[in-house]
Amino acid sequence: MALYLPTGCDKTLRLYAAFFIQDNQSQTKIGIEKTTRETRTTLFTNRHLHQRIWHLAWPMMLANISTPLLGIVDTAILGHLDSARYLAAVAVGSSLMSFLYWGFAFLRMGTTGLSAQAFGAGDQLQSQLLMGRSILLGITLGVLLILLSPWLLRLGFSLLVPAAGSEQLAMSYAQIRIHSAPALLVSMAVIGWLIGQQQTRWPLIITVFTHGLNIALDFLLIIGLGLHSDGAAIATVIAEYSGCALALAVVYCQWRGAKSDFDWRPLLRWADYRQLLLINRQLFIRTLALLFSFSFFTAQSAQLGENTLAANTLLINLLLLTAYGLDGFANAAEALVGEAIGQRNYDAFWQTCSHCALWSLATAGLFCGLFILFGPQLIALQTSLPAVFDLALVYLPWLWLLPLITVWSYLLDGIFIGATRTGPMQHTMLFSLLVVYLPAWYFTQALGNEGLWLALLVFNLARSLSLGLVFWSVNYRHNWW
Repeated sequence: MALYLPTGCDKTLRLYAAFFIQDNQSQTKIGIEKTTRETRTTLFTNRHLHQRIWHLAWPMMLANISTPLLGIVDTAILGHLDSARYLAAVAVGSSLMSFLYWGFAFLRMGTTGLSAQAFGAGDQLQSQLLMGRSILLGITLGVLLILLSPWLLRLGFSLLVPAAGSEQLAMSYAQIRIHSAPALLVSMAVIGWLIGQQQTRWPLIITVFTHGLNIALDFLLIIGLGLHSDGAAIATVIAEYSGCALALAVVYCQWRGAKSDFDWRPLLRWADYRQLLLINRQLFIRTLALLFSFSFFTAQSAQLGENTLAANTLLINLLLLTAYGLDGFANAAEALVGEAIGQRNYDAFWQTCSHCALWSLATAGLFCGLFILFGPQLIALQTSLPAVFDLALVYLPWLWLLPLITVWSYLLDGIFIGATRTGPMQHTMLFSLLVVYLPAWYFTQALGNEGLWLALLVFNLARSLSLGLVFWSVNYRHNWW
């Protein structure tokens, strides 16, 4: 049907139609350009986030890996002595020291989460107060550990039951090592604060300095002076106090360059310390449960014989190499998640989680390949005892699986620490330990050392799955703050 309009109207309509079409084309062009700019911005943001993750992660990866490398060097030096009892003594003694010391690792983890959130909120005063409280708390707890050490060590060795012939050496090692408690706990607090402030290169410098000095002193005291396992303990004490001095010097430089004057009076209020302890009590329980799982593994290894204990120690050193390497991305997640929560920025939170997951999984795959291709060589670097080497080679395939299973628990720990959501970390750890790990060990005792490794594997699988379910639930409800 034709539509007839007056001549003037027809001309006007054509003009409006032409303008409308041209305007639509212009808007379409603008829309395309805007979409292109947004896409480029998203790509840049993602690339920028990858760079931030690596900027935070690589120093912590190197710092974390240096910890098991130190254990590997200790093991290599002691493993080349004329008897395996020195290696067994340090394995049991250091396991007990780890249980006592790292039970207070909430000073590192809790400080990181709170420091990162203060950094995201731009609250410099709260950040400084947090550091001061954590340092004083570390000194107090360290001195308390030394005072209680006669009872704590006696109780610890009654539970670990060192192999015959190494119990006196292990006790002597622990009695020396306990004196480094204040230095180690203060260093934990400083490193946690620096990670939260996204200054991960300082923790690398502090850690490498401490461990490098420890290794040099190992050669001097164990081989040069023939002090054996006691020499390893003395070397660690000297190195940890030296590292603590460096950490405090870093804090002093940070505070000296601060724009605002620091008020020391709030550090004397007990209520603030009580709040810090209450926030971190769940991390304390969670860490004790985790350390108990590894100490239990060491104790059961000792029951299977001196050579089995030594072989499992070599493999656990390699497993810790994986753990500390993957913790680099977990540390990055702690800092960036805490910053996002301090800013109340959910998009930044989710981007951080997904990007850190990508890099964590890739790194776990690399560790699996490393153990498959070079596992025997890595074992040979740690011991020249044929019986120990052969046993370690038998159980090496367990390390081919564990990195891909443990990676998720490490990453999720970092996310929950950054969010200071410590309750789920405690609950899932206790579930994995009491409901999965111990029953799995009990029902597989007939398998000997194979059953012990199987129990460790399902324990880590339970950690990953249970904490993953909690993450999904909280994320689904957008209930991170």
